[in-house]
Amino acid sequence: MNRYKVTKVLGDGTYGSVLRAQNKSTGEWVAIKKMKQKYYSWEECMKLREINSLRKLIHPNIVKLKEVIRENDELHLVFEFMEANLYEYMKARVRPLPESKVRNIMYQTLQAVHHVHKHGYFHRDMKPENLLVSGDTVKLADFGLAREIRARPPFTDYVSTRWYRAPEVLLRSSIYNSPLDIWACGGIMAELYTLRPLFPGASESDQLYKICSVLGTPTQAQWPDGFKLAAQIGFRFPQFVPTKLESIVPQSGPDGIQLMMAMLAWDPNKRISTGKILTHPYFEAGSMTEAANPSSQLPQLPAAEQRSEVASVAAAARVQKPSVPSLPQSGFAGDQLFNTKGSWHEGSHPNTGRKPAPEPSPFGNIGGKENAGGSKGFNLPPLQPEGRKSSGTGKKSPGARYLKMARYQPGMQQMPALPVVGVKPNMPMGIGGAPSQSSGFGGLPSLPGLPQRKDSLPEVGGPKPTGYFGAHAARMLG
Repeated sequence: MNRYKVTKVLGDGTYGSVLRAQNKSTGEWVAIKKMKQKYYSWEECMKLREINSLRKLIHPNIVKLKEVIRENDELHLVFEFMEANLYEYMKARVRPLPESKVRNIMYQTLQAVHHVHKHGYFHRDMKPENLLVSGDTVKLADFGLAREIRARPPFTDYVSTRWYRAPEVLLRSSIYNSPLDIWACGGIMAELYTLRPLFPGASESDQLYKICSVLGTPTQAQWPDGFKLAAQIGFRFPQFVPTKLESIVPQSGPDGIQLMMAMLAWDPNKRISTGKILTHPYFEAGSMTEAANPSSQLPQLPAAEQRSEVASVAAAARVQKPSVPSLPQSGFAGDQLFNTKGSWHEGSHPNTGRKPAPEPSPFGNIGGKENAGGSKGFNLPPLQPEGRKSSGTGKKSPGARYLKMARYQPGMQQMPALPVVGVKPNMPMGIGGAPSQSSGFGGLPSLPGLPQRKDSLPEVGGPKPTGYFGAHAARMLG
């Protein structure tokens, strides 16, 4: 121990304390587990299950035992140093973990459990405190209660922390095996989503009560051995209907819910194995990418090839129809022609999830059946001659409407003129439709046969002004 400098006590438990230390020669940080029991020989030390199991279980997701030191009848186990355990990691969280992070943690955890089971051991003390985290790496630790799968029962009935204890152990079964680790992994997975324990029982009976309140009361067909165990200790299952796990763990997707239900089966013989868990669709690469919500996507501009194709179509139309005036980009006609709302696809409105109401477009049904063919861009309807009449259906075709709006020129009045009521022939109109001697207003062409009004006021001392504006100016100038 002289080679290590102890800097901090990380924790104190029933069987020993954990210290943080630094190697004086290399500067490497380690975690040293100091056992409270005295060991007077190396043979006694080598009989420890934790040492025996960790010497055989070498895996990237299992904490590495670096050295065993016996000094003054005290035993020290030197492990690689990890930043925190999973309980501390969850406790420090403010927001829930994203599903991708939960999936990553559970995959590493189950890789470690699979390696343990594959090499003939089961952990018996799966809980967040025994999962160490450093960066994005998760490692399984504390093999003090580990047993060999082939070991002969009976086993002790006090294993693992109560909240993660399998129901067969809660019913005092002395014959249990590796499925109890699977049950604990199901509870840990649910806790990673909600940051709260799934079954926080205050006692063994309360633990069974909380399990029944979530999974529902088991039936004789579901778990016949469970009813035998309950009868031996005089326990009666509380009556509950199952609660949907989707309502308890709403952050999980369907594959995650299905996997948790498979791990939390009442009958240990029906619980899913670690080999099948690692090949479950929940861990497949296709489920790693979150499905994008179509209603949250912004409309995409056409590709460069599509834009060039649209530009070539528009250029060809201008060449074939030189008499059609240029389209305005502002005003009533311009707003209608260049309105982008017609280009949204259904369900793709950026501000709301609702489908925007269809609005009329001078180009017809943009993005609809007209574009379902081989064309990659927008299919503009062909321009029709101005003298062509619409079909006999009584509705104007899109081409006719397009030509009607194209006849407006920039600077012209876009709204139709008000009708003239009660005007005598050959009488010019004044402001507001009142009869006047002026010849026009607002840039509108004057009526035929009427004298044109002068654009400027007459000079002082000149001829007597005539017309509405002239008379008004004369009165003002005296």
